[in-house]
Amino acid sequence: MKTAIVIPARYASSRFPGKPLAELIGATGEAKSLIRRSWDAAVAVEGIDRVVVATDDLRIQEHAVSFGADVVMTSLDCQNGTERCADALASVGDDFDIIVNLQGDAPLTPAWFVKALVD
Repeated sequence: MKTAIVIPARYASSRFPGKPLAELIGATGEAKSLIRRSWDAAVAVEGIDRVVVATDDLRIQEHAVSFGADVVMTSLDCQNGTERCADALASVGDDFDIIVNLQGDAPLTPAWFVKALVD
């Protein structure tokens, strides 16, 4: 089955504007943005055919591209991550059997968990 992971990320959060770009210091002491950590978690999942960051913000797009992420721009009208994932499908393509919505603020989701979900 052809599978994609879409990571929705928006800058304009009402509770924490710019959250995807906020840096977190990991166990090794290395600082990485939340969206980078989410990207790293997604690409660690075995058997995934494509991973994309879906955003409506040029700052997030620029940052994600800087670390090699595949980015899809979505509408400003998306109300939540699910709508952003659905909007991204127009750019991702419809030849995927499974689309996983991996929230951009869930970098601690274990790869084995997403793999088990897909399986």
